[in-house]
Amino acid sequence: MRRLDQLLANLGYCSRSEARDWTDSGTVLVRGEPADGPSQKAHAADVRVEGAPLDHPDGLILLLHKPLGLVCSHELREGPNIYTLLPARWQRRNPVITSIGRLDKDTSGLILLTDQSALVHRLTSPKHKVPKIYRATLGADLTPARAAESATLFAAGTLILPDETTPCAPAALTLISPREVELTLTEGRYHQVRRMFAWVGYEVVALHRTHFGALDLGDLKPGTWRELPLDFFATP
Repeated sequence: MRRLDQLLANLGYCSRSEARDWTDSGTVLVRGEPADGPSQKAHAADVRVEGAPLDHPDGLILLLHKPLGLVCSHELREGPNIYTLLPARWQRRNPVITSIGRLDKDTSGLILLTDQSALVHRLTSPKHKVPKIYRATLGADLTPARAAESATLFAAGTLILPDETTPCAPAALTLISPREVELTLTEGRYHQVRRMFAWVGYEVVALHRTHFGALDLGDLKPGTWRELPLDFFATP
């Protein structure tokens, strides 16, 4: 059980100081009865606000199709961010909704968002090795011979990028067309795909993440999302 003011504030309905107005107005019901006040304790399942159950009281996991031009940061100074795509109430939740890993503003595609901090740590841990597939468009043709050379290098797990001391984990390269490739990574270093191709002499002019583990975007349009069950990533 939790205090109503804490419950409402953490779910983004109002601040804790505003909760008294909500409970005094009769907007908040507990087991069908008007709340006694902001300090009343209740189970989330027993609370109604304006007749509706509380909004995702147990947490959220979202699969978002990130559009170009948005950053995966809560720092406003870094520019427009993906969180502005979400409902205003979700943007006020505590713990905050954050991304599992990041895609830079010039990269589109699949990214996961959640307010479950343990899940963020687990899925971004190098030990978990979640495969992520990126489709890259190159600025020049990649011949089959150069593709084979690059694929061998990337798969070897020996490539050390500039200003780093440890090699990249093995990655799988697939040639789709002379200027389009897929790269499967199990880690997420800073601008990794672009830097790996720069190492072999190619500029990535467009980048899109298509898969995260077994998940793909399906028919999601840029800027939209779908919810995943809270137990989706539960370990057997």
